[in-house]
Amino acid sequence: MTLVEKIREELKKVLDPELNINVVDLGLIYGINMKNETDAEITMTLTTPGCPLHDSITSGVKHQIEAMPEIRNAFVELVWEPAWTPEKMSPEAYKQLRGCRVENRN
Repeated sequence: MTLVEKIREELKKVLDPELNINVVDLGLIYGINMKNETDAEITMTLTTPGCPLHDSITSGVKHQIEAMPEIRNAFVELVWEPAWTPEKMSPEAYKQLRGCRVENRN
């Protein structure tokens, strides 16, 4: 497993507190890049620009990654383009949030 894959797995431990779904399955993580061997850059968004839990979620991402022994620093870049849509969710998250079948998610 690569370090980027390990980071993605760690990010599954960070939950959106209102939805109780992890940020990866919600589709909030747009990119994971290594700036060097020990510094990671996470590009992410939130479900809405006015999300009241902005600091809680982005801080959770930063702290979860910096707790990894391989990582010295995590830099979280919050972006609004492209805008988040429900289509970015994993099938599992969609089922949990909507309570319906994935095939009907148009």
